[in-house]
Amino acid sequence: MELLNHIKQHRARLDLTQEGLADMVGVRRQTILAIEKGQYVPSTKLAFLIARVLGMKVDELFELKGEEASK
Repeated sequence: MELLNHIKQHRARLDLTQEGLADMVGVRRQTILAIEKGQYVPSTKLAFLIARVLGMKVDELFELKGEEASK
């Protein structure tokens, strides 16, 4: 099972850099980069903060992919 996200697309829509988003949610740019690449799963709190800044709902921004996600 894999956690996919659409952060990069929605960040670009708002003309927001990784650094800008990171500053707004209180993390380092490297954290945003790792989340976007699927190398790091954010905490629930961080996922909600990112979604709020991007004007999205968490379930619109993140999705589970894989066999187990449909069960």
